[in-house]
Amino acid sequence: MPVINADLHIHSKYSMATSGRMDIPTLAVESVRKGIQLVGTGDCLHRKWLDEIKTMPEVTDGIYGMDQARFVLSVELEDTDRVHHLLILPDVSKAEELREAIEPASVNIDTDGRPNVNLSGVEIAELARDAGAMMGPAHAFTPWTAMYAYHDSLKSCYGDMASYISFVELGLSADTDIADRISELHRLTFLTNSDAHSPWPNKLAREFTRFQMEDITFVELEKAILRQDDRGPVMNVGLFPQEGKYHESACIRCFKHYTLRESMGKSWRCTCGGRIKKGVVDRVEELSDSSGHPDHRPPYLHLIPLSEIIMMALGTKSTTTKQVKLNWERLVDEFGSEVTVLLDAELDGIDGVDPAVIHTVRMFREGRVRMIPGGGGQYGSVEMDDGLKMAPERSDPDQGQPQRSLSDF
Repeated sequence: MPVINADLHIHSKYSMATSGRMDIPTLAVESVRKGIQLVGTGDCLHRKWLDEIKTMPEVTDGIYGMDQARFVLSVELEDTDRVHHLLILPDVSKAEELREAIEPASVNIDTDGRPNVNLSGVEIAELARDAGAMMGPAHAFTPWTAMYAYHDSLKSCYGDMASYISFVELGLSADTDIADRISELHRLTFLTNSDAHSPWPNKLAREFTRFQMEDITFVELEKAILRQDDRGPVMNVGLFPQEGKYHESACIRCFKHYTLRESMGKSWRCTCGGRIKKGVVDRVEELSDSSGHPDHRPPYLHLIPLSEIIMMALGTKSTTTKQVKLNWERLVDEFGSEVTVLLDAELDGIDGVDPAVIHTVRMFREGRVRMIPGGGGQYGSVEMDDGLKMAPERSDPDQGQPQRSLSDF
C-alpha cells in the first residue's frame, strides 16, 4: 500500500503574523519540493481563503489540487477557554455548513484565518461531528493555548464528546516519547504538523506525518487517522522537541531555565522578576501515568530542516541568504525533494554544492548532534559534534503562542 507524507496544519495569508506568500500557488510548488503529497489548507472558514480554495478542482473525493500538489480542507479554532482545536473537513460544502454554524459565535471569522469562537470544546466537537470533520487538540501541550495548558484530561475539555476526538497534534516541543506518558492518549493517533506561517523551507513541513493509504482521498485519510482497514500512520517526523520554544520551564523575560521544583519554590517568578512559563516536559510530568507506547504507535523520526543544516554548515545567520538558497535548490533539484536529500540520497559528486553542506548532512544522518533546549518562548538550538552551531530564526511564531502585549505577562 502506498505511503504519503502529510502536513495537515498550516495557515494562509489571511491569518495574523503570516507571510503574504502563504497562497495556493506558492504552497503548491513548495509542498512538492519538500516531499509532501498532502497539505491541509488551514483557515478554510475564512471567506476569501475559502473562495480561493474553490478555484482548485476537486481531483478526488474531498481533495483539491493544483498541478502535483494536493490539499485537504482544515481549520484551527480557538474556544472560549483559549484552547486551540484542529479540524479536518470532508469538502467545501461541509466547510460552508460549518462556517454558517460558527459565524454567529465569532466576531473575527473574516478578519483572522484562525478565528476565536464563543464556544466550548464540547460545542466545537459537536459541530465537527455534524460536519463529518475529524478533530483533535492542536499543539496539545504548549503553555499558552493548548488543551493541557487549561485542562487535565480530554474529558475536561471535550466532555461527552471526548470519544469523538480522533487525534492529538503533538506540537514542536513534544514527541511520541513525551506524549505517550499520558495513558488517555494511547488510543489516539498522533499527528506531527508544521503549523507553518510562511512557505520557507525551514517552516513548511518542518513536521509531517507519513501515512499508509490506498489513495489520496478524504475517506482514505480518515481511515488512516482512525487506523482502519490496514491504513494508518507509519511514521511521525518532526523537530527534536528540545528545539521547541516551550520544551523546558523558563523565564519569558531573561530565558533562564528552571526545574519544576525550582519553579514551584519561586512561585513561578524568575530572579529577574519575569514570569516563569511552565515547559512541556514539566506539564507532562505532572500528568504522567504511563511509561510505554501502545502497539499501534509508529516510530518518530527527528529531522532538522535542510535549510538550517545548510545555514549551519556555511556559517551564515539566516536560511534566506543567497548561499543557503543556492545549495538548497541544487540539492532539491537533483534529488526531487528535501525529504529525499535528508534521508536517502547518495550525496557523492554533486556539482554546485558546498562540501561542508554534504559533510553536515552526513553528520546529521549519523546522529552526531547535541540539543540545547528551548524554553520561555526562546527556541532551542542545535550543535554538531565538530562545533557547528545553529540557533533557529525567531521570525515565525511557535505553535500555540498568540500575539500578546506586556500586560498579558
